[in-house]
Amino acid sequence: MLVIIIVVTLLAYLSLVVTVLSGSLTWQVLSVLLIPLLLVIGRGVLYAQQRVNGVQLTPSQFPEAYQMVVDAAARVGLEYVPDAFVVNGNGTLNAGASGHGFRRFVIVYSDLFEIGGQARDPEALRFVIGHEVGHIAAGHVSYWRQVATALGMRIPILGSALSRAQEYTADNYGYYTQPSGAPGVIGALSSGKYLLSAVDFDQFADRATQERGPFVHLVNALASHPVLTWRAAALRDRSRAGALWLRPKTITRGAGSGNAVPIIPPPPNPAAVPEGYLPNGMVSLTKP
Repeated sequence: MLVIIIVVTLLAYLSLVVTVLSGSLTWQVLSVLLIPLLLVIGRGVLYAQQRVNGVQLTPSQFPEAYQMVVDAAARVGLEYVPDAFVVNGNGTLNAGASGHGFRRFVIVYSDLFEIGGQARDPEALRFVIGHEVGHIAAGHVSYWRQVATALGMRIPILGSALSRAQEYTADNYGYYTQPSGAPGVIGALSSGKYLLSAVDFDQFADRATQERGPFVHLVNALASHPVLTWRAAALRDRSRAGALWLRPKTITRGAGSGNAVPIIPPPPNPAAVPEGYLPNGMVSLTKP
């Protein structure tokens, strides 16, 4: 996907250069040709925003999270510790990674620290930090990579596919950093920071094979991140790559070591309830 996107972007740049040489210079063409400069400005502004508004992780400020960044950077072989900042999430669960010049940095929304609190799932926070450091280690935030993919990434479906592939790669880094954090991350992304522990990770991942239809595949094709059920299935089955276009077909359990064991698919609705359990005389359409 990366090669395809780079080729498409370079062909687009070449066609624009030919257009300019032919004397047809418009503001639209000029704005595209200025992408390398605009990207420098955008990355610089983003880095400055974190430095003047965010809280930097240091050995004396959010020391546990800072140590997570240090450990993740060492584990993936970086020669430096990227800067890391906490920003006000305002209820949003998110994190990111970027760079400016030779600097690389990680952004962690404050709400993720509620997930990482001792009362919840600190391993999930460690997974998230490993995921973001993974974007840096994999070169996803490189300036030249972003220039080379700037136009191709804007093509519907095609650009989204590369983005999903990068997220699967970053998930590999997150899993390598803290494999036991995967269920908590999926629980938080799917149900929020207060209900993450109530999500059955296996049951959630099983649905990747059960939810079918063209619109399921369309939702995935248009998404910048893998749909969560497919993402959970990829985190559970480490013997194959994450599903990019077509839904997973095989349910596996106990694949944390890479030894994928196929199982008989469970019923589509495993949460059947006994008769008389529901209030107000409601009847479940799912047979126990």
